[in-house]
Order: sequence, then C-alpha cells, then structure tokens
Amino acid sequence: MGALDGRVAIITGAGRGIGREHALLFAREGAKVVVNDLGGAMDGSGDDRTPAEQVVDEIKAMGGEAVANADNVADWEGGQRLVNTAVEAFGDLHVLVNNAGILRDRVLVNMTEEEWDAVIHVHLKGHFVPTRWAAAYWREQTKAGKEVKAAVINTSSTSGLLGNPGQSNYGAAKAGIAAFSNICAQELGRYGVRVNCIAPAARTRLTEATPGLGDIVKPPEDEGAFDVWDPANISPLVAYLATEGCPFTGKTFFVQGGQVRLFHPWAMGDTIDRGDRWTVAELEVEMKKFEG
Repeated sequence: MGALDGRVAIITGAGRGIGREHALLFAREGAKVVVNDLGGAMDGSGDDRTPAEQVVDEIKAMGGEAVANADNVADWEGGQRLVNTAVEAFGDLHVLVNNAGILRDRVLVNMTEEEWDAVIHVHLKGHFVPTRWAAAYWREQTKAGKEVKAAVINTSSTSGLLGNPGQSNYGAAKAGIAAFSNICAQELGRYGVRVNCIAPAARTRLTEATPGLGDIVKPPEDEGAFDVWDPANISPLVAYLATEGCPFTGKTFFVQGGQVRLFHPWAMGDTIDRGDRWTVAELEVEMKKFEG
C-alpha cells in the first residue's frame, strides 16, 4: 500500500529533472499522475511533448496510471485545461505540485526586459494560474458538501530566499513564490487545502547552468557514494507533503540529499523607537545599533 493511494496529482514541469522524479515516485506510491510539461528548452523556448509522454510511458510500465498534458502553466486557459485534465481522466484532484521553470540568467545591468518578463511569467504566473484553478475546483467541492483534503506544493529556491548574483529575475520570482505560498495557505485552509513550499538543491538542467554551480553539482566519482545532488532525493519530501494526513501548511523547507531544513520567514528584529517623529540627525546616531 502506497502513501498516496487514491490521490490524483498534477505535477508541472514533470518531463525532466526534479519534476520527473516527483512523477515517478508519486506513481510508485499509488497516485494517479497528470504529467505536465511543455517540453521547452532551458530558456523556455520550443515545444516538445515527448518528455511528458516518455514519463507517462515509464509510469504505465511500472503498473501505474498517468496521462500527459502539454499546456503552458502560465496561460490562463491552459491552467484551467490542466485542472480539467485531472478531473476528466481520474475523476478528482487532490494534489498540485508546481515545479515548472526556466532560466534567463544575466547580471542586472545587462538584463533585458524580455529576460526579466519571461522568467517572472513562467515561474510566478506559472504558479499562480494552476493554483488559482485548482483552488476554484476545491472551493466548489467544499460548497457542495464534500470534505476536501488537498495539498499544493510550490517550488521556490535559495536564489530567492538567500540571494544569488546573476539571478535577479529568477530570485525575485522564487521569493515571490514563497510569499505566494504563505498567503495561499492562509486563504485556502477554509477549503481543506494545505499549501507548502520547497527550496530544493539538486542536479538539473537549471542548476547545471547556474553561475557557480555547474562543477559542484556533478555526480560523485565514487559510484558507491551517496549523490547529494541526485534530483530523486527531493521527491520523498514532496510526496510526504502531498499525503492526506500531513499536518503542515504555510511552511517552506530547504531540501538537499538527506537534509530537510525549515526556513524561517521574514521576521521583525531589533527596534529603535523615539516615541515621536525622528529627525535625520537623530537617525544617523541611533541607526548605528543596526550595523554589524
């Protein structure tokens, strides 16, 4: 008996990398999977449905159930079709894993408007659109008197939560996804929906192209050594967060290899308070307390 028996899951960007590993593990744990992938290149260009179809074939070969979907997750109608695909194929929807993404790395002074817009569009809007349509579906189920036990797992990055030079577009989108996840958790709990977020560290087409990571993420030379960068290491946490009985919501977790760490969100720190309006001269003196 699998941890996800009877669960219907949509996984975006599931044709390759981390998303593919999610789809395969979900299927092994008993979930029925909608494998979404536009099949684009790393920068978002192109359209090749083969990767999603290949993952579906792998799932079926192991005795699982899956269908492919090639809708653009950042397209309004495409997001609705994606949710409809799950319901039409498997009769319900319980889990949405937002994983799709692209890279257009460039230092800020050289970044173009198109490079900024493309990354924000795929990552941030590409999380919003499927989540919005899934949330509408779950809200209607709740209104109809059905008990909903749904889960959304979003994908952020340390590039956004901690920062990484050369990725202002990607980092801004990923930081936005973490904030989006927190707000969704607050809004959707009334409909029986939990929302969490992960910041994974693994070897993918994107991390291999990330400044400073290309050489680090290579597999270990010793074939018997634990590969901390293997993308399959990420999926067990995502599968756990997707289980019906998981209690967590509104959380963001870093995950790499065998390590899971809880991120603490933005929080108020040290304070100065004059009890009245400050002058610039006074702030010049008192703000020194925040240095270091």
